Amino acid sequence: MLDPLAALTEAFTSFLFGRVETGRLPVRTSTGQAQAVYLPTAAPGLGDSGVIIGREVYSGKGYIYDPFQLYGQQLPAPHWLVLGESGNGKSALEKTYVLRQLRFRDRQVVVLDAQGEDGVGEWNLIAQAMGLTPIRLDPMAALDGGIKLNPLDPAITVTGQLALLRTIIEVAMGRGLDERSGFALKVAHAYVADTVTDRQPILTDIVERLRHPMPESAEAMNVALDDVRAWGLDVALVLDRLVDGDLRGMFDGPTSAGIDLDSPLIVFDLSHIDRNSIAMPILMAIVGVWLEHTWIRPDRKKRIFLVEEAWHIINSPFVAQLFQRLLKFGRRLGLSFVAVVHHLSDVVDGAAAKEAAAILKMASTRTIYAQKADEARATGRVLGLPRWAVEIIPTLTPGIAVWDVNGNVQVVKHLITEAERPLVFTDRAMTQSSSEHAADLAEAEAEAEAEARAEAHAAAQVALAKQMADDAVA
Repeated sequence: MLDPLAALTEAFTSFLFGRVETGRLPVRTSTGQAQAVYLPTAAPGLGDSGVIIGREVYSGKGYIYDPFQLYGQQLPAPHWLVLGESGNGKSALEKTYVLRQLRFRDRQVVVLDAQGEDGVGEWNLIAQAMGLTPIRLDPMAALDGGIKLNPLDPAITVTGQLALLRTIIEVAMGRGLDERSGFALKVAHAYVADTVTDRQPILTDIVERLRHPMPESAEAMNVALDDVRAWGLDVALVLDRLVDGDLRGMFDGPTSAGIDLDSPLIVFDLSHIDRNSIAMPILMAIVGVWLEHTWIRPDRKKRIFLVEEAWHIINSPFVAQLFQRLLKFGRRLGLSFVAVVHHLSDVVDGAAAKEAAAILKMASTRTIYAQKADEARATGRVLGLPRWAVEIIPTLTPGIAVWDVNGNVQVVKHLITEAERPLVFTDRAMTQSSSEHAADLAEAEAEAEAEARAEAHAAAQVALAKQMADDAVA
């Protein structure tokens, strides 16, 4: 109740200016009712510790993700699957993610770069920017002193060597080894491991022993020596392809010196290998096992193993089994496996459906870029995505993806800084004009010519100084 003076003042003010304030009773409601009125716009984020990815589309909040920070709390496993058709931003995401992870001192990254552009892998620019040289695996270059990786490297355990040899043979043959062929391989490898001690054993030693088995190999099983030789013939023919066939040079010698396993970034350039040939899964198996025994160590460093064209791994039962073991043990050694695949149907409908399902199950983080409607529905069924997420996948624009982090599903726009843009831009062949490409080549040639002139000038100065010193002595 207003006092008489206040009531008179309010009446006079209302007469002059009209009523300027509405009096209304307060609204009394429950928390449940208020939630129905003010709907949330996005799920809670993943925290504020780790690598920033971009912005959550519906709320506008920053989206931060780091499997090492989330492991054990929100993530049961640190492994990550990236899906989507070409041209939607997968490569840009991977590259910026790696660059940002490397800002932390305890991070190391290995990349299997199976994509190529302008005669080099698409990670070449990033490697150059960091002052690194990619490890280019190329059969032609390997014949002329190029990089070699030895499946029988002493850094790999004897058990690991035999498992790797079996995988190479099974991938090349497209079927598993029978017991007799497996026995011939086992005794040949055991003999080479026991007798070749003054150098690294190489594949040629295994092939030679398969062709000419030792008598004690036959005596151990009470069979004829010719039988052991016949059992190992198919195995020898497969391995001979790595020694004298179209894959020769890369695996038939000691591991090349100078591979810096302590470098923060190691790039294996596989762009010179035919992606559709049997060589690619064989190569990935060898690199994967070699890294397992030489690179991954219990030193508390956090390691990321990123594989482009990962369907070569997941779609081969024998290679998938090797990587499945690597993923299982990787959690206790601080390893995050990142698999990049175009279509999930490439792997779930393939020959390795069982192994693929096991690897997908271990990938607690899934990032899905735009796909066609039917592919999106199939992906949603396999990954267990909510219906709303499946429905928007075909409508996503480049740079925007659905992120499923152990059930926390959000739509995220990936953000790229101006400093990162030149390093992650990978479609110059489609967007750059011939004049721009020629200008880039001319600039590179000019820089090379300038360096050559500087080196020649420096050499001339040294020669002149030496000549003057000789004259002074004379």
